[in-house]
Amino acid sequence: MARIAGIDLPKNKRGEIGLTYIYGIGRSSAQNILNKAEVSLDKKVQDWNDDELSIIRKIVNEEFQVEGTLRSEIQLNIKRLMDIGCYRGIRHRSGLPLRGQKTKNNARTRKGKKKTVANKKKATK
Repeated sequence: MARIAGIDLPKNKRGEIGLTYIYGIGRSSAQNILNKAEVSLDKKVQDWNDDELSIIRKIVNEEFQVEGTLRSEIQLNIKRLMDIGCYRGIRHRSGLPLRGQKTKNNARTRKGKKKTVANKKKATK
């Protein structure tokens, strides 16, 4: 079993896809890592030998910020935006979209489930 950065990579996937299971590594980064390690992109994770695995692990640890450290840095960046009170920070704080999307109709992912507001009843004579 290949374990890199605290993540168990799926054995039956190609190396290029398997590396994307690590938070912070996408397809292009995975391709770059495998090219530097001189491992074929089509080789499955279970077919990697110990030398290849150690080279890949070394490249990921030295050149990439992944998993916990990346998540904590992102959270600190969001906290900084909220502390300085900029527009993006205010939108984060209020749970609204922050990249210019309209919120009249959609934005349900950010706003959450609908909160229905009842009408005022008309007074009867």
